[in-house]
Amino acid sequence: MPFDKITVETLPETNVIENIFGQPLGGIVQVAYVVEDLQKSITEFSEKFNIGPWFYSNGYTLKEAYYRGEPTDMRMGLALSFSGNMCFEVIQPLDDKPSVYWDVIKKKGYGFHHLGMATTQYEADVARYKKMGYVLAFEGLTPRGIRFAYFDTTGELPGMLELIEYNDTQLKFLSLMQQASVNWDGKDPSRKIEIITSQLT
Repeated sequence: MPFDKITVETLPETNVIENIFGQPLGGIVQVAYVVEDLQKSITEFSEKFNIGPWFYSNGYTLKEAYYRGEPTDMRMGLALSFSGNMCFEVIQPLDDKPSVYWDVIKKKGYGFHHLGMATTQYEADVARYKKMGYVLAFEGLTPRGIRFAYFDTTGELPGMLELIEYNDTQLKFLSLMQQASVNWDGKDPSRKIEIITSQLT
């Protein structure tokens, strides 16, 4: 079946994440950067690396978020895009409240922040990384109710690791972005994330 004819509904039920993004379940599906200026970064990634289009939010609001065990209402802007099978994310902190983003910025400046790993066994994988001795630095829910957990792996790796819960909602959310990147003509690189979220209901 041609890729441009594939929809969420036509994908097989098994290994569906691998079939869409070419990445194995439990493997790295995202590379994320922390940036000083969201729109400037979108322009740079688009023009220099032909990554796009980007879907952004200037006030991304998390639910039930905890930073190193304490509740947090930190604010951030973020944008997501795809290049081939890989999701890219850029994040801009919008306040000076303590966060995993400021942790990295203060340590080594703006740039690479974390790798994202897909999981359909969220609790088990959180427990597994805790057992490895990594500190759970940040956790919560996205606006769509998707659970995430950042582990501080900076003692061994150049950044952190984020576990991202994958379910039908997250799958559709990302598949729409990935499909938009296929044969992208370079036009309109910065688009509001509501273009995607409006299609989830």
